[in-house]
Amino acid sequence: MQDFFNNVSRYPRYFIALILGIFLNAIQPFMPLMKRPVTAIAVIGLALGGLSFLTFTLRAMLGLA
Repeated sequence: MQDFFNNVSRYPRYFIALILGIFLNAIQPFMPLMKRPVTAIAVIGLALGGLSFLTFTLRAMLGLA
């Protein structure tokens, strides 16, 4: 029974490592664009705009006020 709980306790660490790896691999292609301040501001603004668009669209579709 102790082995079972040891195994289950490893899942949160695995989940965090998995999400962090996906995030870092998704950001990796945009890192060369972050060298110049103008393109960095544009990329960050585009990402924030896309995230807010997705948030507002989902709120409207789900009827959340």
